[in-house]
Amino acid sequence: MRSVILIWLVLMALPVWAHKPSDSYLSINVQAQAINGQWDIALRDLNYALGLDDNGDSRITWGEVQQHQAHISAYAFAHLAISTANHACRQDKVTLLADKHTDGAYAVLKFEVVCPVAVQVLKLDYQLFFALDPSHRGLLRLENQGQTQTAVLSPEQPVRELQLGKPSDWRAFGEFVQEGVWHIWTGYDHILFLIGLLLPAVLWREQRRWQPVRRFRTAFVEVAKIVTAFTLAHSITLTLATLQWLDLPSRWVESAIAASVLLAALNNIYPLVLKRIWLVAFGFGLIHGLGFASALAGLGLPGGSLALALVGFNLGVETGQFAIVSVFLPLAFYWRQTWCYQRLTFGLGSWLIALVAMFWLLDRSLDLGWAQLV
Repeated sequence: MRSVILIWLVLMALPVWAHKPSDSYLSINVQAQAINGQWDIALRDLNYALGLDDNGDSRITWGEVQQHQAHISAYAFAHLAISTANHACRQDKVTLLADKHTDGAYAVLKFEVVCPVAVQVLKLDYQLFFALDPSHRGLLRLENQGQTQTAVLSPEQPVRELQLGKPSDWRAFGEFVQEGVWHIWTGYDHILFLIGLLLPAVLWREQRRWQPVRRFRTAFVEVAKIVTAFTLAHSITLTLATLQWLDLPSRWVESAIAASVLLAALNNIYPLVLKRIWLVAFGFGLIHGLGFASALAGLGLPGGSLALALVGFNLGVETGQFAIVSVFLPLAFYWRQTWCYQRLTFGLGSWLIALVAMFWLLDRSLDLGWAQLV
């Protein structure tokens, strides 16, 4: 009983302001002592930190960005230090532009850095937004003489030293596996969609009432179908979107993801689809894959590095997803006959998931900006 209540509390504590995880994209090209860089930072994150929306209309215009140009540049580079061989490198020039990513508008800082000696080992100390949002990640692409390295900068690893030369493919692969796990665990809308589909897996419908299944194997097979279909579907669109063969507006994608969570929860409350739930998981999984892709699409990696990052990231998503399912299913089966599961976890839980999803759907589809107010 305590375990089920614990899971219940954790699920209901998921933030209602769930959105695409906060990422910035830092691209650095090293040539001897000179470094050319480009740093793409989401305007929504800068607005949260600096208050760019001067007229309070929940829209950030290019004019407002220009008004805060010096402030944006100073804030960003106060949270990034570049050095080599124990010598600090000097920032020489910064130009502010703007660009669109799959998940919205970004400020683009093009900059030049000069180091006192030729760079052999590049040290980065990255602290952007960590104090405001511990889920923030800096996704780094480092280029030198035709070689590309990638790294993920996080509160756990804010300082990185990168040896120029042949990159370690396995290190980069491992980092993107970790990033995939983190992405699914902080993707609360993805988690609630999956939970919404899994809640009835330990029950079956008879005479307009939910009844507990008799055998674990029955629930296990149903869950395996759902998870396999969801995995296959989001892997397809994750690949297509990351390779930029498929590109839909972020507002559409995020709204569709919220709608999928809402429909999954409502189907538990007013059952319409009782068979072949795996087809539902597959259909909506295609949409969720587009949401996953935003983490990689902005890196602009070359073919070989992109393939490695894509495989690692997808493996991480599946690993994180498997961890959720492997904890949920045995506990749900064990408590499936109790009032706590049938009325509280399944019944009330589905209603609360539906309410949260409705909040997301209205906020995202109408661009109300509610998520920035909580």
